[in-house]
Amino acid sequence: MASSSASTEMSEQVDLNAILDRHPRRPESLLQVLREVQEAAGGIPPGVDAEIAAALNVPLARVRGVAGFYSFLSLEPSGHYRVLFSDNITDRMLGNQELMQAMCGKLWLEPGRTSEDGLASVDFTSCTGMCDQGPAILVNGWAIPRMDGGRVDQVAELVLAQRPLAEWPRELFLVEDNVRRADVLLGHGLQPGDALRAAVARGADHQVEDAANSRSWREANVAAAQGPLATLEEIKRSNLRGRGGAGFTTGFKWEACRNAQGKGRYVVCNADEGEPGTFKDRVLLNSHADLVFEGMTVCAYVIGASQGFLYLRGEYRHLLEPLRETLARRRAVGLLGKSILGQAGFDFDIEIHLGAGAYVCGEESALIESLEGKRGIPRNRPPYPVSHGYLQQPTTVNNVETFCAAALIAVQGGDWYRAIGTAKSAGTKLLSVSGDCARPGIYEYPFGTPVRQVLEDCGAERTLAVQISGPSGICISADEFDRRIAFEDLPTAGAFMVFDNSRDMFEVARNFAQFFAHESCGFCTPCRVGTSMQKEIMDKIARGQGTKYDLDQLGQLDRVLQAASHCGLGHGACNPVLDTLKRFRPAYERRLKALTFQPAFDLDSALAEARRMTGRDDAGAHIRSES
Repeated sequence: MASSSASTEMSEQVDLNAILDRHPRRPESLLQVLREVQEAAGGIPPGVDAEIAAALNVPLARVRGVAGFYSFLSLEPSGHYRVLFSDNITDRMLGNQELMQAMCGKLWLEPGRTSEDGLASVDFTSCTGMCDQGPAILVNGWAIPRMDGGRVDQVAELVLAQRPLAEWPRELFLVEDNVRRADVLLGHGLQPGDALRAAVARGADHQVEDAANSRSWREANVAAAQGPLATLEEIKRSNLRGRGGAGFTTGFKWEACRNAQGKGRYVVCNADEGEPGTFKDRVLLNSHADLVFEGMTVCAYVIGASQGFLYLRGEYRHLLEPLRETLARRRAVGLLGKSILGQAGFDFDIEIHLGAGAYVCGEESALIESLEGKRGIPRNRPPYPVSHGYLQQPTTVNNVETFCAAALIAVQGGDWYRAIGTAKSAGTKLLSVSGDCARPGIYEYPFGTPVRQVLEDCGAERTLAVQISGPSGICISADEFDRRIAFEDLPTAGAFMVFDNSRDMFEVARNFAQFFAHESCGFCTPCRVGTSMQKEIMDKIARGQGTKYDLDQLGQLDRVLQAASHCGLGHGACNPVLDTLKRFRPAYERRLKALTFQPAFDLDSALAEARRMTGRDDAGAHIRSES
């Protein structure tokens, strides 16, 4: 553990007043304040938590509770340099564990521990959204992709030399888009403001037509107030469905929010794509940010919102400043702020909130809790965010890709969009392709495209399995590759992870089980305990101590989690294990100690470390089993 002098140094590095001045001194700012303190000091220094509580008028217990909830925050010193290796399965396939051990050796420290001098710590984190260019690490929140032995040496030398991060070679931090196939979204060709001008023009045409048919001044005013309905009708006609995975119809969500009772309305963009294997939103935010903000502003025009938030996952810290620059540019040309495009009453602006490492915040109600400066624990539903969202006001929450598609529809119309894809799945879908393929990256296809075509396009050979939509999705085997990417067949939030016939699907599922156990928010007992039990069973099987009884237990766990978990994390936690058990059962059975019941505790195996230390492995050093 770092010394107390390190804690003193942490406190000296924090200009708390400057951080507080950058944010409204309201409880909703708590997470953002804590994140900036963490970034400045490598932890939340002793005493600073109490100062934050007083400044924001919240209980100290809430400050500490929030700091303890998010994995990127720490009430203990985590080092002047905090190095986190992404531990997604694709990073493991590329050798992240060996690279981490090499980094620890270079820095003379143990994994998961902060050095005695407070200089550095090295640990694992969940997927960083760099699966197409892994293995990846985060250094004080900044992503460095394509790690190898040379980069390990380079990073270690920079840390030991105590070079400020701002002086590190820029090429280390280069993150590529890797767009391999573009369609109507990635090849849109729109200019900033095109979608807004189309929406306003459509509304104006609608108003003129209605006003011409009105018999009184009052009816004309009513017609004018109905202008945004024309764009809403186009969104509904398009049959656009949410691209975050759930697939709820976007037009009806916007309509419900517009019609809800409340003092104000909010638009929230969910850019917290934490599902392992997904990185499409990273590319949209990096190269198509105007389209994202355009879609949010179209939504605000439709539902009557004046404030929007983009909730950016903490792993995308490198995108924060460029996104803020895009917002500033849009304000300067009248695409955000007061009277957008000269339309009186069309007032809307956007703030960016940066997350701090919590997969569960991808769930919309947990995200709203986080926006309010709280722990990201999913709410009970109903009521739903469309009526009781941010600050209990009507709120529309959509995914990054959904807002981009809405901007396209505002320009091209609902019929144009609905003609793409299938009857139940309109438009195109961005796929984040990673794993065993020659060309990982982003692929855009019309809905209805078969899995086999994606595999051919990305250069996958001898493919054994594909994990669709990340761990909470579905794993399919080679005899299912003619199935289609569509809501009516294989719905997906975007992840498309390829595994060839050299891979052990048990180890793939085990990695996912570890992920769910790590990312459970701990709020409800079924998920907190159930995900840990699943991980322990998978570890037991990996040690060669499992039995058929353990395989049966995995199915029973799924039934409990499905019935009793508070949110979707628990509901989907057993999916990768049960899918691989169904399709690749021999990968499990060849590890079993027996196909009949055996006690979970194996005393002879527990003594293995003692035998190694004493140099004994004779018969007398083993527990004899009774026949």
